Amino acid sequence: MREAMTSERLEQNSPKSGRRNDVSRDSDRLTVMVGIPCYNEEVAIGSLVVRASQYADRIVVLDDGSTDKTAEVARLAGADVLEHSANCGKGAAVRDLFKYAAQCGVDILVILDGDGQHNPDDIPKLTQPLLLDEADVVNGSRYLNGAGRETPRYRRFGQIVLDTFTRLGFGRDVKVTDTQSGFRAYSMKAARVFRFTSDQLAIDSEMLMDAGKAGLRIKEVDISVRYDVGHSSRHPVMHGMQVLVGVLRNIEFKKPLLAFTVPGLILIGTGVALAVYVVRGFYLWGHVPNGPAILMLLLTLVGTFLVLTGIILDSMASLITSLGARR
Repeated sequence: MREAMTSERLEQNSPKSGRRNDVSRDSDRLTVMVGIPCYNEEVAIGSLVVRASQYADRIVVLDDGSTDKTAEVARLAGADVLEHSANCGKGAAVRDLFKYAAQCGVDILVILDGDGQHNPDDIPKLTQPLLLDEADVVNGSRYLNGAGRETPRYRRFGQIVLDTFTRLGFGRDVKVTDTQSGFRAYSMKAARVFRFTSDQLAIDSEMLMDAGKAGLRIKEVDISVRYDVGHSSRHPVMHGMQVLVGVLRNIEFKKPLLAFTVPGLILIGTGVALAVYVVRGFYLWGHVPNGPAILMLLLTLVGTFLVLTGIILDSMASLITSLGARR
């Protein structure tokens, strides 16, 4: 995955003196940076930067290889601008925003999409729990308390599927109603738990799974979203499949027992049921039904392989975690 990043060129502006709005801030000690990953968003980025600047000390736009004037407009609006020489994906953009935030020494990093769907006036909702030390990660949810009826049905169905699989990757029982939200606030003290292995859209799910497994305090707040703005260059089905594959890969590495052993046990159970059918057929008809017998052997062998693979990988993961904790 990292090989895809060898052609990346990250241009960083030297940190500027932070902007501050004491009226909209609840602390004189914690600094807030708003990071906006975007690709070809010259129409929306200017107003987004200006509106977000009311609630942050620093606005940073990461132009992920845009072919339009996104970077130029963002600079004119007053943002610091980081640039990728080619389109590397949202995951790579978020990772570099975290690196830049660490270099600037800010305390809180707010991430929101650059297409104008998110309302910058919701930023104080996300930063407040962090300023009060009530959370480590604050997730902006479109569906908290049953809201989000304006979400298109096809999007909601896909999000329910992705929410379900993402929750499977949590290391504990964490209730998150909108795992695919791109509007979040993070305490930089907790940034060390994020692995940033995904360069693409699965980064939102990956970071939630990392936070859940690390035991971080995750809180959700209501946000508003506009669906009459923004656009996607990818078909929504392809978009969803890409995220789902990324989520499954994370589950595979983080929970091998769930990814391998559970499916293996299901296959073995199916094989046992077929074995009963085969034995019953032998007594009733005097011969072994070849098709079910072959399928029984195949399912049992594959299931046993998956069970053993899950156990071995889980033992290796526990060992690696133990060694890392000792260091």
